[in-house]
Amino acid sequence: MSNKKLALITGASNGIGFELAKLFAKDDYDLLLVSRGQEKLEAAKKELAIFNVSITTFAADLSKYDDIIRLKAWVEQQGYIINALVLNAGQGYGGDFLQKTELARELELIRLNVDSYVHLSKLFIKDLVRRNEGSVLMTSSVSGTAPIPYEAVYGASKAFVNSFFYALRNEIKTTNIKMTLLMPGATETNFFKNADMAETKVGSMKKDDPAEVAYRGYYALMSGHEYAYGSDEVEYEGDVLNRIQSESQKAQRHRLISHPDSTLNK
Repeated sequence: MSNKKLALITGASNGIGFELAKLFAKDDYDLLLVSRGQEKLEAAKKELAIFNVSITTFAADLSKYDDIIRLKAWVEQQGYIINALVLNAGQGYGGDFLQKTELARELELIRLNVDSYVHLSKLFIKDLVRRNEGSVLMTSSVSGTAPIPYEAVYGASKAFVNSFFYALRNEIKTTNIKMTLLMPGATETNFFKNADMAETKVGSMKKDDPAEVAYRGYYALMSGHEYAYGSDEVEYEGDVLNRIQSESQKAQRHRLISHPDSTLNK
């Protein structure tokens, strides 16, 4: 790595994470890209080579405790100083909780969406606080502001991230660390396909551009804002509808687009 600032970005090989990597590179940050597959990481690195920054990759399955320990040990061994931490890696999973979904996949989702955020925060944000400088961007979801039928575990995992973010941000508010929460809605990535939800109404509807979502999060982070949504429509959902409706009303509204047969209810 050079003497430039360094951004560690998880889930960086595609989607919002990859678009965030572009924005940090444009701002002259060196990049440490972390994702599960080395092949996809190398493809991302090749595409990002147009920027005049140093790019390093580290393949890790962040749903595994030992892989996070290995990442931290490697960062320390290399002598890297992380200036920006982007916790973006996550996954979705949909379906009827009692009749269809598999417990093993749901527990893996919790390990990635919840455990890894706690674990990485404990290891890396402590270093930022010790130096009293740096920034943290956590990617959550507007789903964290409402109950999500047929994505029950996913929605709950994002509600955890939202609560964890605000609590931790408050704990370190006397430091110079900037923390921003990014809450996308449906975004044009492989999310719904990987979550077995491509055929639902929410999975087949028009989605936000991941580049625009990433820009909103990045701009909010650099401007010192506490949170950002992926689009104006998502902001309306999160800051208006999900604040005035009851939990039951929100659950029913989302059921209409996430039910496995929701494409029939157009």
